[in-house]
Amino acid sequence: MLGQYATTLTFIALGAIFAYSFYAVLIAGQLSLGQAGFASLAAFSGAYLAPSGDDVGDVAALLIAVAIGMSVGAIGAVVLGLPTMHLRGVFLAIATLGFAEAVRVVLLNQEWTGGAQGLGVPRVLTVGMAWTALALVAYWFWRMGRSRYGRALEAIREDELAARSMGIDVGRHRLAAFVTAGAVAGLYGVLYAYYVRLIAPNDFDFVAAVEGLVTAVVGGSTMFLGPLLGSGFQTIVPEIQRAVGVEAGWIRPFLAGLLLLVVILFLPGGLASLLPRRTRMPSGAADDDDTTGLAGRRHPAAGEPVITLAGLGKEYGGVHAVRGVDLEIRAGEVVGLIGPNGAGKTTLVNMISGLVPPSSGSATVLGTAIGSTPVHRIAAAGVSRTFQHSKLFNRLSALENVLVGAHLVSRPTFLRRLLWLPSARRDERAALRQAARCLERVGLTDLAASRAEALSYGDQRRLEIARALASDPSLLILDEPAAGMNHVEAGRLSELIRSLALDGLTILFIEHNVGMVLQTCTRVVVLNFGEVIASGTPDQVAADPAVIEAYLGSADDDADGGPLAGSPRAGATAAGAEAAPPDAVANLRPGAAGTLDTPDSTPRDAT
Repeated sequence: MLGQYATTLTFIALGAIFAYSFYAVLIAGQLSLGQAGFASLAAFSGAYLAPSGDDVGDVAALLIAVAIGMSVGAIGAVVLGLPTMHLRGVFLAIATLGFAEAVRVVLLNQEWTGGAQGLGVPRVLTVGMAWTALALVAYWFWRMGRSRYGRALEAIREDELAARSMGIDVGRHRLAAFVTAGAVAGLYGVLYAYYVRLIAPNDFDFVAAVEGLVTAVVGGSTMFLGPLLGSGFQTIVPEIQRAVGVEAGWIRPFLAGLLLLVVILFLPGGLASLLPRRTRMPSGAADDDDTTGLAGRRHPAAGEPVITLAGLGKEYGGVHAVRGVDLEIRAGEVVGLIGPNGAGKTTLVNMISGLVPPSSGSATVLGTAIGSTPVHRIAAAGVSRTFQHSKLFNRLSALENVLVGAHLVSRPTFLRRLLWLPSARRDERAALRQAARCLERVGLTDLAASRAEALSYGDQRRLEIARALASDPSLLILDEPAAGMNHVEAGRLSELIRSLALDGLTILFIEHNVGMVLQTCTRVVVLNFGEVIASGTPDQVAADPAVIEAYLGSADDDADGGPLAGSPRAGATAAGAEAAPPDAVANLRPGAAGTLDTPDSTPRDAT
């Protein structure tokens, strides 16, 4: 019975291995078509350089060819990956496709490859060998999925900017994924050569690359079983077609294209999305303070400088988004950054967190000079942040999002997971406990298994804070954390921020809800047109005429009753902010004297 279907089973295994080479980069958000080039280089190199079976035995010859082929594929991936890692999407696909076609043309014109006639290779591969190789490749990706490395790749796929801010070195991880793809494609090329007996450069052309990519996409890139499901689907459909007596050559590509369209429209996650994705909660209590298995971090002592800005500025052409900002924030402070829309608040925190390089001035954050320092290194220094518009990893669960946030304090486990070492399990449990504690801190424990995209807006904002806390930061930057929250939720958030400050965390946050800022912060900094116009305690800032003028256009009418105190135009007072609608003061704009902008009509910071 097995002999009757041996060829079909072998091609399912080979197709799945080739699809895994695409899966290796798809999970990191890369669209590459260079795997056909890696496979062809490996196939011809392995078959040509490996000794014959007469010298060392057929199986030994195959193993040597596999080692050569995987090495050649990995080296080829490095050579191609280094200059192309800055490309994304279709541009990366075009560049890698060009590489594959160049390799095919070169091999087609070499004597040692046999040219168009091809190179003869003894058939050594059996169905058992093919499935053994497939099992090893699938095992590799299975053990990778729950590791810190695997979560980093998924985070990069979902949102590269957020991944960088979590301390993930995106370039290094993408290159590692590319090298894995090259090695797996090399394995496929050698196994294919030792099964079909005669290989030609045209066996690894554009059509082969597209078929490998389609197999991976149909199977799905969100679970390690995807390539196997896709290969079985793509291989069995033509067999069923032949079994029912349909021999028309155009039927197979038509059915394949139609089914691919159905999968993309109704199963964008591929066939693997039909399988449930299990979320593991830690076995211990979430409030367990045991940090064994987590990397330690030294936090600055109370009063030590955390942020030092000197003449910091940012220009976009002739537009000064931020100019000449001098600011020092010390450990343990809760500093609110407020100002009218377009004042440059988000641009300033983007410079502090390394997302935007300054045009002038200097800045030091936790001992790290910003400017040319990559974002992930600033995050490694102890900076964690949220974003003005939530940047969550939507297809990951809430718990997995927070686990990614713990990237910097958790330890690498992938290689140890391959060997089932107890230390890997211990470190993974420590990371899970850390994530569970952070979810509990923001009140999202019951939603740990829910996908981020399925959460309400307020829950997404809290989840982003939990993810930021998971890295055990020294400096937490919050960009409009109360946006979209009602006054009850904003009050709870204010309590959370104050409790974090009591734990020694330094917090800098942007917020349009001025009442919340005055209640929460130890110090308030006000920006207007990119410049600091006031800095001091909440009471001092609330009484500053320059602040009133920036928000209301004129301070004259507030001279008697106290600036921002009891002003009907402000809609809130420094003392009575709790009773005022949260957005009443939040959306004041310069030049709008005597009027208020409604929350719905006010745009976010233009800069």
